[in-house]
Amino acid sequence: MTAPALPRLHPARMRPRDVLRVGGVGLRTRPVRAFLSALGIAIGIAAMIAVVGISSSSRAELDRTLDALGTNLLTVTPGRTMFGGDAQLPVESVAMISRIAPVEQVSAIGKVDGAKVYRSDRIPAAQTNGLAVYAARLDLLDTVGARLRAGTWLNAATERYPAAVIGADTAARLGIGAVGPDTQIMVDGRRFTVVGVLERVPLAPELDASVLVGWPAAADRLAFDGHPTTVYTRSVESAVTAVQGVLAATANPEAPNEVDVSRPSDALQAKQAANQAFTGLLLGLGAVALLVGGVGVANTMVISVLERRAEIGLRRSLGATRGQIRLQFLAESLLLSALGGIGGVLLGIVVTSGYAAYQGWPTVVPAWAMLGGLGATLVIGGLAGLYPAVRASRLSPTEALATP
Repeated sequence: MTAPALPRLHPARMRPRDVLRVGGVGLRTRPVRAFLSALGIAIGIAAMIAVVGISSSSRAELDRTLDALGTNLLTVTPGRTMFGGDAQLPVESVAMISRIAPVEQVSAIGKVDGAKVYRSDRIPAAQTNGLAVYAARLDLLDTVGARLRAGTWLNAATERYPAAVIGADTAARLGIGAVGPDTQIMVDGRRFTVVGVLERVPLAPELDASVLVGWPAAADRLAFDGHPTTVYTRSVESAVTAVQGVLAATANPEAPNEVDVSRPSDALQAKQAANQAFTGLLLGLGAVALLVGGVGVANTMVISVLERRAEIGLRRSLGATRGQIRLQFLAESLLLSALGGIGGVLLGIVVTSGYAAYQGWPTVVPAWAMLGGLGATLVIGGLAGLYPAVRASRLSPTEALATP
């Protein structure tokens, strides 16, 4: 009489909660090693998030600036003559440009050649600070989108007297923080009272290191010849290209080839493109850091397999399958990478927010960067833990238990 066949036993299946609990055992038992490995991943992710976030915040600030200042500003400046000399705009160029139908605003500045600026008459003549003196029209402020940091702008009364408005760089170089009746500077040997200080002007950076005086005062007191050196125009947005095409011939009909026409916002957008190229380079460095972190995770997992051979053998003896052992170590690697990824994303957001706040920018961290960073950590963690997991699953119970 034959004995009855024993029922075939199937290994118990591991639920997702069991996989997470078993995978976290190695992290809890070796917290310092797990922290250092996760830190390597976190540094790489934080670098990538910070680079993308800071770049996006910078672009958002630039877009906000362009939206506030407008992209319809065109500038007209004298170019070079056919013999290589400095050209000159006609005195009537501002009036002629104002007759172009789509042009909504026109203003100008004229450089006072040879005029030097000093804080007082006690300053050595060699210490000019590289500042320029310009005659300015009253509508300049609105046309270029400039704002005052302190004081007031020139008006119909002060434009005829020795009053001046200085740029942001000029104020810094001359050590002027406030304005008032006693705040005076020397312009071409004459005392001028500083009545206002400008903020930086993104679309007209030449004004940052300048001293602006009224057009009549420049002619009467500084021997200004009346020729504008830069004409600023605001046009209907839809007609900017058309206006750009006729400005040279309108400003100087006799020699339009001696006139340069530019769009300042194009320079800012070119700067934005250069920043994007630099961002690509920094992202490459962040990817290298992430790869180094992945190598650290792989190293940790390999060492973990070597140190836990007895545990692996015991689990195999108790019925754990190779797939369950493989899943355990793969889950541990993914948990380690996920911790590093989450920490890296949070650190990258903190760095971006801090830098943006310091610069006065809006904080922008794209969602795709955060999700992509976490996805990259899981991919790196999976690849880094795959070989150690397979190696652990191939250990036989007898071989693993025999390891001292």
